[in-house]
Amino acid sequence: MYAIVEIAGQQFKAEAGMRLYVHRLEAERGAVVEFEKVLLVDADGKVKVGEPTVKGAKVVCEVLSHLKGDKVIVFKKKRRKGYHKKNGHRQCLTEIKINEVVA
Repeated sequence: MYAIVEIAGQQFKAEAGMRLYVHRLEAERGAVVEFEKVLLVDADGKVKVGEPTVKGAKVVCEVLSHLKGDKVIVFKKKRRKGYHKKNGHRQCLTEIKINEVVA
């Protein structure tokens, strides 16, 4: 059984026992979080598609840790003009574990 769920503006495929890295959530480490924006549920080949969400479906998760992603270098340059700009960015992430998918 799996579900397509919207978490912090992004869509993820969620199955029980799975670990995901999502944008930083406002939840403490070890907290249990429920997401109710379930867009699709597949239970043993029976697919329910929401309009826009599936009623009564939710995904129960546990927050494992807060961390930062890998550094991404942003380099801008205009040739023959002497212009170059280097900048870096590290995205703040939250690691969650999917405990169960309720359909």
